[in-house]
Amino acid sequence: MPFDVKLPDIGEGIAEGEIVRWLVKLGEAVREDQPLVEVMTDKASVEIPSPRAGVIVALRAEEGQVVPVGSVIISIAVAGEATAPAASSTPAATAPAAAPAPAAPALAATPGRAQASPAVRQIAKQLGVTLEHVAGTGPGGAITADDVKRAGPAAAGAAPPPAAAGSPDEERVPLRGLRRKIAEHMRHSLSTAAQFTFVGECDFTALVAHRAAMKPRAEAARVKLTFLPYVVKALAGPLREYPLLNSSLDAARQEIVLKKGLHIGIATATADGLTVPVLHDADRRPLFALAREIERLSAAAREHKLKLEELQGATFTITSTGARGGVLATPILHHPQVAILGVHEVKPRPAVVDGAIVIRDLGNLSLSLDHRVVDGAVGADFLYALIARLEKPEAWLTEGDLA
Repeated sequence: MPFDVKLPDIGEGIAEGEIVRWLVKLGEAVREDQPLVEVMTDKASVEIPSPRAGVIVALRAEEGQVVPVGSVIISIAVAGEATAPAASSTPAATAPAAAPAPAAPALAATPGRAQASPAVRQIAKQLGVTLEHVAGTGPGGAITADDVKRAGPAAAGAAPPPAAAGSPDEERVPLRGLRRKIAEHMRHSLSTAAQFTFVGECDFTALVAHRAAMKPRAEAARVKLTFLPYVVKALAGPLREYPLLNSSLDAARQEIVLKKGLHIGIATATADGLTVPVLHDADRRPLFALAREIERLSAAAREHKLKLEELQGATFTITSTGARGGVLATPILHHPQVAILGVHEVKPRPAVVDGAIVIRDLGNLSLSLDHRVVDGAVGADFLYALIARLEKPEAWLTEGDLA
């Protein structure tokens, strides 16, 4: 009998994963620990390694399919055993194995709230399905995407949407993997929070000079010192002074959850889409250490080498596009956080200082907030407190804060 590989329990209450990309083909020989498949969860994109050496005899899920944890996703004829690989020479998946019998119909175990991931809740909203009326077949009674789809309009006899007509003038690309997760999370964020954006101008002239003075020292320490570590370092004081911006809203329990740690998400552009690795305990790190960690996390995000814990626990997020940062933007909250800071292009511009027009290094900061938790006046006070620190780094950056 072939060895069946199941989608493992990746932790953090994750009940399902999307098959993003098969890394092996039917009939291919694989070694133990060789990556088999890339799976996208609500938290991260992970590669599932082969637990055995052998030959692939069946791919039991298609790319783009969402499967529950514990489902068989691939079968391997273990090396040394008699099972022969499938005769087909194509990489197409074989017919899926029969699904396990669902648990006895029951509502999710958590009192008053169905057990379902944010992505599943968004699917339910789109289909008009009430989760409390759905029996979950995932681990511990968790509701999966398939459970919701079975309970949706199509299951009740509604006709499915017609297939889109092809055209020689267009190309259709499946919305899957990280791009689909971004779409789900952004839509969920916008439909949940009462978002607004406050923009302030910052004079970075003193910070530009400080960075230039630190450049030889940073290069000697092999540190790429950008503006971003300064922004992260400057956030500690204002976030302690205005703790509502370092919080989340538990809508189910009607509670604001104030976070004690300062864990800063750094929105990072990758070839597959935006990823947000997390700088844990950012307030405890000196400037050069922050620069090193930002560079390391950004590289790991682009190379798909982030660990699960490096994508979890952010309490506040920064998004920056560096030299191409534009004048301003309205960043979308990284739900369930209540604040995200956009850092925009810094360049020489005319400014009025002491009644005279001079050239200064100016840039805008845009702060998006959840108005259910943070009022405009509080957001403005926070942003101006941050700007005050960025405009005078020498006033608070001590020798011990540098390296």
